[in-house]
Amino acid sequence: MEIAISNILQRHGDRVRKVLNILLESPYFYMDDDHDSYLFLRRHRSEFTEFFKLFYGWTLQLDAKCARLYKAEWHNTAITPANRSLFSFTKRDECIAFMILLEFFEQQLEENGMTVEDRHNLRFHFGDLLDYSQKRFVEIFPARQSEYSQDRVREKIWKPVIPELEKYRFLRKIPPPEDLQTSPGELIYEAMPALYHYNGAALSRTIPELTVIDEVRDDG
Repeated sequence: MEIAISNILQRHGDRVRKVLNILLESPYFYMDDDHDSYLFLRRHRSEFTEFFKLFYGWTLQLDAKCARLYKAEWHNTAITPANRSLFSFTKRDECIAFMILLEFFEQQLEENGMTVEDRHNLRFHFGDLLDYSQKRFVEIFPARQSEYSQDRVREKIWKPVIPELEKYRFLRKIPPPEDLQTSPGELIYEAMPALYHYNGAALSRTIPELTVIDEVRDDG
């Protein structure tokens, strides 16, 4: 059986193998990672899509800035979810924080008139995200306002979450000038293109479910 990628493999074998390796080395392949390889992937999108679908059952998702492989099923069930190297949060507030980040991201895009087609990525001050998220936590848990002060949201929620978002390249911290003292609220982050692959509006509908489950647990 001959597949479409065989033709470009014969003519551009090294480039095909490079793209395949890049796609498998990390969850997201950004155009800025390797501009030429990304354009090659976009030009031969149908061939790569067919290859991954036929041999792995995976879906190749691709837009102007980011490519990812979506795997719907985990085949080696001997490896438990806890031992899989995947992006995930297990604590309720951390899950909600990620959803709030997506809401904030979409709001900022709308306010700034930006889309994935823009050359530059969205940048924002951490203080603005902190203000937005603290208000959203209070809205979600109105009976627990004292538990969601700005200090607690910053130290107990965002402090462990931000490193994970940087590790999996959802956010990138912009280093401040060496001669400038910067407070945590003044730190600038760049929203990486992978955030476009998540629907904040859809995910936010799961917040009531999370809060109900948590209330049931609290009641014993």
